[in-house]
Amino acid sequence: MKPRVAIVGAGWAGLAAAVTLAEHAELTVFEAGREPGGRARRIDLDGAKVDNGQHILIGAYTECLAMMRAVGVDPAQAFLRLPLTWQMVDGIRMRCPRLPAPWHVALGLLGARGLSWGEKLRLARALDGLKRAGWQVSPDRPVADWLRDTDQGGALTDSFWKPLVLSAMNTPLHRASTATLARVLADSLGSSRAASDLLLPRIDLSELFPLPAWRWLAERGAKLYEGRRVRSIEPDGAGVRVDGRAFDAVVLAAAPYHAEPLLGFDPDMQRAIQSLRFEPIYTVYLRYARVPRLPAVMTGLAGGMAHWLFERGALTGEQGMVAAVISAASNLVDWPREAVLDKVAADIARLDPTLGAPLWSRLVVEKRATFAATVDRQQLNSRLNGIQYGYLAGDWLDPGYPATLEGAVKSGQAAARALMQEWTRQQ
Repeated sequence: MKPRVAIVGAGWAGLAAAVTLAEHAELTVFEAGREPGGRARRIDLDGAKVDNGQHILIGAYTECLAMMRAVGVDPAQAFLRLPLTWQMVDGIRMRCPRLPAPWHVALGLLGARGLSWGEKLRLARALDGLKRAGWQVSPDRPVADWLRDTDQGGALTDSFWKPLVLSAMNTPLHRASTATLARVLADSLGSSRAASDLLLPRIDLSELFPLPAWRWLAERGAKLYEGRRVRSIEPDGAGVRVDGRAFDAVVLAAAPYHAEPLLGFDPDMQRAIQSLRFEPIYTVYLRYARVPRLPAVMTGLAGGMAHWLFERGALTGEQGMVAAVISAASNLVDWPREAVLDKVAADIARLDPTLGAPLWSRLVVEKRATFAATVDRQQLNSRLNGIQYGYLAGDWLDPGYPATLEGAVKSGQAAARALMQEWTRQQ
């Protein structure tokens, strides 16, 4: 007999759980938003359709790519795939050749511009030290302390480590976990050449996985509810009730701050979730009368308001559109929106002085975009207490990895597999 499973939340974690369970369970998926995708989807912003932030994948995200293929998305068509590239217009510029690891990184660093030979040597030594330690850091400490101890100051911090940590972990250097950074580096710089490739979406985030997965699930008989926020999850003997409806099992895949109020039956998990801290991400969209002349399709700024600029015309065909990302933007919460927009427009004007003012600009603020990947982050158990077949899913459950789409997908898969293993043992 197939279990009746409720999936609460149709972000990337919930959808991954649903796709994994589709052939083994009677599925009902509840999504509070008007469409699936969670914090990585297309949104309507003042009449403009834009992505809710910019998401970069890397070749190491094998489970994300496998999930896309499973629901009919071809990654070769969906992404612009680039060898590991670091293009900071006011700092380090590096492009790794398509050579086997570790030569791609070694030769990329050798040819990097914006660094002295001494800085290149210090960076190579720091990376080699992590590699020799098996990409393990013990005891853990803030990235700022590790950078100081390994002599990574000056240009290395300003135009390499700081942009890397902000983009990968969305956490300031003085609070970011070095152990988490080491795991990110192990999956990128420390793995195969293909694993370090950058994958830049050519299609909007909703069509990258959420909407194809939603359609795929509907074709297989799953009951799908959009605009349906779950108000209660309650143990019910060997089963569970979700808003009063009886199910055999539940996967709670909502964002942690939405999941916490539903967990009155598991106060230990509630307290663990309450200990999480979050960081905002600001995304600015600007449309110009002509295509901006940017150095690369993905351009970094070490000394600007924006950290990364994306030339959307070259990626998605949105001609004249630039997306600018500001990570760990808690310092901007009191800024007027117009001031942020003006600062980013000034960043772009410095790169292309003849461009002129944008035709329009929009600001997307995700106040709790990701959890803060700090040293003191707690281990969270994905198994719910009080419900026999109850599991959590979300990128926030893995204590050793930052918030990524790969982390979300893997957590959804893990919850689905654990549920089915336990169900099979008990039947």
